[in-house]
Amino acid sequence: MMACRGTDLFSEIDMLRAELLHNVEVTADCQRVEEEISQQDVLTRIENIILGIVTSLSKDEAPVLALPNRSSWANVSFDSAIGLQMSSGSSVTTIRSDCALSVAKFAQILKILLVIYRLIQSNSYATKRDIYYNNTQLFGSQKTVDGIVDDISCMLKVPRRSLHVDGTRIDCNSSSADATFQRLLDDDFCTKLSPCIIITGKGVPDVNSRLMVRKLWDTLHIPIFALVDADPHGIEIMCIYKYGSVAMSFEAHSLTVPSVMWLGLLPSDLQRLRVPEDALIPLTRTDENKLTSLLKRPYLTSQPDWQKEMELMQQTKVKAEIQSLAAIGPDYLTNIYLPNKLRYGGWV
Repeated sequence: MMACRGTDLFSEIDMLRAELLHNVEVTADCQRVEEEISQQDVLTRIENIILGIVTSLSKDEAPVLALPNRSSWANVSFDSAIGLQMSSGSSVTTIRSDCALSVAKFAQILKILLVIYRLIQSNSYATKRDIYYNNTQLFGSQKTVDGIVDDISCMLKVPRRSLHVDGTRIDCNSSSADATFQRLLDDDFCTKLSPCIIITGKGVPDVNSRLMVRKLWDTLHIPIFALVDADPHGIEIMCIYKYGSVAMSFEAHSLTVPSVMWLGLLPSDLQRLRVPEDALIPLTRTDENKLTSLLKRPYLTSQPDWQKEMELMQQTKVKAEIQSLAAIGPDYLTNIYLPNKLRYGGWV
């Protein structure tokens, strides 16, 4: 991500910001303000779960845990002011202590609940990686811990940050950092722009990144643009920032930024700018399936311009990375493409 400041040349951005601020005022009363949950409230909710287990045991019954199903589109609804949010009557997945297929997960959940309880009691914090290495034999993989922490957050109906478990830290200096982002930072580009934030990304955004973008929006109320590859994966990254994901729909209010605009790379840009054919990549069968899936998402009906861009990609059957603009000129992205996009309102 990059924050940008500069001259008043970009009147289109100023107009967009005024529109966004107006929308904030109009929808403020419609949005639920997320209440802070006290540490004692979280402890009480964990104690109630344990009490239910003890009660079942006292009745000589096998304890059962009910987890909201975080993988089903049937459990989410769409609100244009919030994004994807979990429905109140969502279906649940039953984790039984007397079933060979689920007894391991039952034990894993109890172990992590114990860790969380102790962390909150002592007002200390741990990473998901810390929890995994606390008992690698029980958990088997880091992915198991990651999923259960989110399951517990959903089950307790509390934001993940209230569990005192931190996610993976963002390492901007890692070798996998987005080369395009690094180029933008190295260039003189940021000094030329009106206040705005540009999100760039090559991977599925983690919760910490989404929290940070949401916090920037809540604090600054400046336009936020997505600069992603013109491919189904890039579009999905942008959709997650804007509307959220099914898996984290229970925490939509603190993770989504419905004001995000698609700056580029647009499929229509590939034709308009006559990007050389050798810089374009044919869609794979997986790409086509992902694109078809995206076009069925409930939020696409409120984004007809996005839908047109995606349908164009379906028709042309090609995709392109942001770096493909280098085929036009080595500095085309930072010196021409982005300044013109922001100056003349070339976003959708």
